[in-house]
Amino acid sequence: MAAAGSDASVSGTEASVPETDEERIAAVTALESEFGELITHFRRTVMANATRLSPGMLPGAYKTFTTIVRYGTCTASTLAEVLQMDKGQLSRTIRELEDLGLIQRTPDAADRRSIVISPTDEGLARLAAARRPQEGAVLRALSPWPVEDIHSLTELLHRLTSAARDA
Repeated sequence: MAAAGSDASVSGTEASVPETDEERIAAVTALESEFGELITHFRRTVMANATRLSPGMLPGAYKTFTTIVRYGTCTASTLAEVLQMDKGQLSRTIRELEDLGLIQRTPDAADRRSIVISPTDEGLARLAAARRPQEGAVLRALSPWPVEDIHSLTELLHRLTSAARDA
């Protein structure tokens, strides 16, 4: 995947034939299609995990909970910013997660006026159990790939993510 206007390949060596705009558009269209398939698969996985965590849980609540788990402890304002979520909806989701015993709210030791949100031991155990069925799925899918290809894919995805973030 060469940079726009460049004839260099991924590895930095010169490409033998300059690309055309049509080739670039076709390549990007094919890539977008594959990302669409990957995102659909990811959504199914998230929905299945949410259901295993708590029957009827919506994917948004699952995402909120996994974000809390990733942070360890955080405030509602941090969650609202990270998830780009309406504070009213977030408040309802936090209450739902607390009612399910997945999280707890406690006064911030540094600022007693502030509340921190953290996962409960039960929440962590239930999340681990919910994720168990797909553990190793990516490892299994990539098992026939040479390690060098996995490193290349990782680098390309990093470059794409960085470019998208900076755009």
